[in-house]
Amino acid sequence: MDLVKSLTDDFTKYYMANSVLGIIASSCLGSIAAMMILADGNTLFHVVHLSWIVIICMIYNAAVLVGFKPKMAFLIQVISVLSSLFTIAYYIFF
Repeated sequence: MDLVKSLTDDFTKYYMANSVLGIIASSCLGSIAAMMILADGNTLFHVVHLSWIVIICMIYNAAVLVGFKPKMAFLIQVISVLSSLFTIAYYIFF
């Protein structure tokens, strides 16, 4: 729990810089994940998976633009980045 609190406090302290870096990271990882999904096929599973990645990345971008509280923005960023990373790992290893 100390790691999560430390990361949240750091994100809150440098919110403007971290939110910009978060948008870049979320968008880049999301686009890599989308490319890997589309390269694998276009079944219903792929369409749903692609929709999830696009929606969660856009939710983070919107959360920063709307001005969500830093803790909520950090939580959405973590979900977005982890979703993209798990998707990339899935398509690399399976």
